[in-house]
Amino acid sequence: MEEPVLLSERIEPFSPLVEEEAFLSPGTFSSADEYAANPRFLELQEELRCVLFSAVASLEPTDTSPPLEPEGPQTRARQSLDFTRVISIPKIKLIFYLKNWITECAPYLDKFDEARHFGVQIPILAQGSPALFYAILAFSARQTERKACLDKAYDSLELYQESIRLLAPCLQAKDPNVLVTVCILAVMELMSVSPRDWRRHVEGCAALFDSFNVNGLSGGHLQAVFWCYARMELCGAIISNGAESTVLPLEKWVPAMEQAASKEAEEDMIRDLFCDNGRTSADMHANWAVYLCAKACDLSCRRTRYLELGETAGDPRPFSEQWSRLWDELQYWIETRPPAMLPIKTTGMGSGQIFPEILFAHWAAISGNQLYHAASIMMLEMRPVERGPPAAKPHFSAIWHARRVCGISLTNPHSGNLINAIQPLYIAGKLLSHHSEHVEVAKLFKIIERTTGWGALWRLKDLERAWGYEPGEILGVI
Repeated sequence: MEEPVLLSERIEPFSPLVEEEAFLSPGTFSSADEYAANPRFLELQEELRCVLFSAVASLEPTDTSPPLEPEGPQTRARQSLDFTRVISIPKIKLIFYLKNWITECAPYLDKFDEARHFGVQIPILAQGSPALFYAILAFSARQTERKACLDKAYDSLELYQESIRLLAPCLQAKDPNVLVTVCILAVMELMSVSPRDWRRHVEGCAALFDSFNVNGLSGGHLQAVFWCYARMELCGAIISNGAESTVLPLEKWVPAMEQAASKEAEEDMIRDLFCDNGRTSADMHANWAVYLCAKACDLSCRRTRYLELGETAGDPRPFSEQWSRLWDELQYWIETRPPAMLPIKTTGMGSGQIFPEILFAHWAAISGNQLYHAASIMMLEMRPVERGPPAAKPHFSAIWHARRVCGISLTNPHSGNLINAIQPLYIAGKLLSHHSEHVEVAKLFKIIERTTGWGALWRLKDLERAWGYEPGEILGVI
């Protein structure tokens, strides 16, 4: 087997046509991306929110909402994708966006899903749902615009508008598959605007998942869509830095539990749900890491609210007991990983190597393990004094976890996992003190934004402040 190539070694010179400003956060309204400030885009965002919350108000919560599967072959044969609704965009471009969805965009969203629902099943569903079809095209067009740093390119805006226009009838029909469309539009919005406004983009999704009673163990394509949504939630919770928890309460991420004798017994039942699936599915083990990392964010939020506001609502157990329980859950996660979640090669940091190389064969293993390390860092940063001094083991060292977060991204170049790494890299990067480490992490952020079209350098600017550099100083040396 060939040695894995570090991403930092794969950097090619930037085109002279691509200026530094092209990589500013969408929230800064750079000259190369005026999309986030476009009045029409902002108006459509508000329209989508109004449509969603009006629909939720008319929906009665249901006890069961089985995922709908694609229609049979005979029905599909009578359907065809309708390219005629947006006449201002040539059909050849729309076909390109559809191809780009399958080859570039869907793998971003399928990184925790061996069945590849976004790449295979969702396009099939789109044959019978124009709203979903145009959401797919809008996402793909926006990714193309961002990746190419196209100035004032608004194909995605036209497609986004058409998807919203077609969405209302689906909501009125109370079709659970509308969750697919809404989730894709939410991810597109987060790709296009300042991530600090994340709650506005997931609130509608949260309300719909609650109304349709869809959760992380619902099965089928709606389960895959839920975990795509959950990763957005986790991203936002990390960005809030302990100020906010997830919009959809964590107890609604899993099926309703029978009345348990204690909080510990309830947590055991939830763990068993993930473990039963995880024995045969690396994907579900990775989704469990998302859940545990979100629990760490929730614990941080409740701790902040207790210390700053005196709030005591929620878990009645002492903080040290809650912390110990979650820490043990994280260790159980790492110890029970199925074979596909284990690295196939790990190297140390000798011979001038800055970060360890940790190579995974399974897509879900990349982000799943990275989220474990990120959650461990967050937990160690709020470690209660009652726990005493850290044990002399690597997993009790925050800097050990931080270097592994960085090493995983440097060794595994899967684009979807690079997008998922933005927040873990920020969590890990704050702990790094050497200039050479800062440079390697900065290169990673630049690569993420350049190769995926996803805004990442806004987080590097946050790290520059944490490291004590002047604004843009670290960017000037990579």
